[in-house]
Amino acid sequence: MSGGVAELGHQAQAPLLRARGLGRRYDDFVALTNLGVEIGAGELVALVGPNGAGKTTFLTLAAGLLEPTSGAVEIDGAAAGSIPARRALSYIPDAPVFYEDVSLGEHLGYVAALHGVEEPEPRIAFLLERLGLDEWADALPGEFSRGMRQKASIALGLVRPFSLLLADEPLDGLDPPSREVFFELLAEARAAGAAVVVSTHRPDVIAAASRCVGIREGRLVYDGPPDPAAIEEFFEYTVADRPEP
Repeated sequence: MSGGVAELGHQAQAPLLRARGLGRRYDDFVALTNLGVEIGAGELVALVGPNGAGKTTFLTLAAGLLEPTSGAVEIDGAAAGSIPARRALSYIPDAPVFYEDVSLGEHLGYVAALHGVEEPEPRIAFLLERLGLDEWADALPGEFSRGMRQKASIALGLVRPFSLLLADEPLDGLDPPSREVFFELLAEARAAGAAVVVSTHRPDVIAAASRCVGIREGRLVYDGPPDPAAIEEFFEYTVADRPEP
């Protein structure tokens, strides 16, 4: 489909993400310790763990927004934070950030232009329509509800080319139809060769994942299939029994 997310990824040699001995310390607090993981093309990895486990620290290190205290992260063979790594990676943060005096359509056009997207209008229109934002292209972020801000952040993450997508709790605030669309968009990106890492507490994300990576107290403690019985220990509830919000 013209303008679809499946056109944005590119085929790349695995691993698209490689962390080796990765650690991060804040004064006396150790947020991440000696983490090693590799993620390849086409994977959907659910990054799981209790609050404060180090999930967001890992994602911000991989995104190049934070310097590691020890170890290293590579994105598509390049050091995290480098220009080639930033070109290969798209990041959806847990708290959407916008220019409050710039419309949604202008945001999308700006991000697409920064990343060299030629003729971005079909992609922008595609994402706005799929996410139910097509009537809000000229609106400012201050007019958006929490769910709309989240959908706008997803659109910004998907409008540009990438081979690795990192998303930190991206489904918080979304209604069920929007969550279904998000899963469809992720499937299209993976079909194009991209890898996706989603930090989550949600059982529907875990069920859709091809793999789970579990972190507790800053350490990698699980790396395997998304089996609720195997990963429920990372939560204060039983994953299979958690009520739908």
